[in-house]
Amino acid sequence: MRLLLPLFIMLGLLSSCAGRPGADVLQAVDTRAKDAKIVTAYVASTREKSEEAKKGFSALRAAEPNYARFDISIPPTHKSGKIEWSTGKPDAKKDFVVTQAQMLSKARFNDDLGDITRSGKQIALFVHGYNYSYQEALFRAAQMAADANLDGVPLVFSWPSQANVAGYVADKESATYSRDALANLLTDLTRRSPRKNIVVFGHSMGGWLVMEALRQLRFEGRSDVIAKLQVVLAAPDIDADVFRKQIEVVGRLNPPLTVLVSKDDRALKASSILGADVTRIGALDVTDPKVQDAALKEGVQFVDISKLKASDPLNHDRYAALASLVPQLEASRNGNGQNGIGRAGAFVFDAIGATVSSPFRLASQVVNPQ
Repeated sequence: MRLLLPLFIMLGLLSSCAGRPGADVLQAVDTRAKDAKIVTAYVASTREKSEEAKKGFSALRAAEPNYARFDISIPPTHKSGKIEWSTGKPDAKKDFVVTQAQMLSKARFNDDLGDITRSGKQIALFVHGYNYSYQEALFRAAQMAADANLDGVPLVFSWPSQANVAGYVADKESATYSRDALANLLTDLTRRSPRKNIVVFGHSMGGWLVMEALRQLRFEGRSDVIAKLQVVLAAPDIDADVFRKQIEVVGRLNPPLTVLVSKDDRALKASSILGADVTRIGALDVTDPKVQDAALKEGVQFVDISKLKASDPLNHDRYAALASLVPQLEASRNGNGQNGIGRAGAFVFDAIGATVSSPFRLASQVVNPQ
């Protein structure tokens, strides 16, 4: 019972969060605001359409994926890392608002994304984690795209999470159910992409799903698909031993697989308790020499983002604040190539300078500033 007490406290923190958005936020409304930014986002989902809400999606598992396109208005008052949900009548001056929504056929979906990749623009695929609704995943992807000034479109892969704290086990099964669909989506995307411009971003349990899809593609001999992907895992809810086995099959990626970690992630601590107290990859300590050695051996880049401000009490969503710093990171990399991006190893993210450095180099800079 003593070991379970922290778990109950953490789950209590989750369940005590503010009310969550309903499916009504997916309905397109005729509202505009001067200086609002419009983000066009696509969704591929293994959720069934809900019969209870006109534009909603349930936690039931669809026999075949469904596809959609949304235009989302980002308010001029938007603050980086945040989603300004409407609490009453949607107001584009201060809320995230859907201005256009359209269900698509698979053919139309593939044609649209094929046109985007052939134009040279990037596709950023977001695979959400445990306890996420369709609308939460969609709006999070739009927020990150807006904050990062993405030259392309966000694409959401929404699997049938229960969107409920008590649904952890059911969510893991639904993620497994969706593995084939994600692997097929990646295959379709890369078939139409002439270059390496597809970023795959998996958060929490979505990180586990991404690794399983990559593992499956490698087993199928689809190295051509994997070669066109840039993969980032944020706070991945993956058992350390399982991750080691996944990496053995997936192998080294180019650029290296990037894993964003925080050793004070309370949600992953709860997951670890549920999993016989085995450490989760997303909570690794990058100052541990064993982690540093493993990163170099396996060709993985671990980046500690603990210095970023978390907007949730569990420190599990820091990745959302990272999006606004992407332009600075890119500028730093293009300027001198010394910020650690693109190299395997263990690093610490400096939120002020928007750079990543090895823990030892960072420590030496503090002691002997130049």
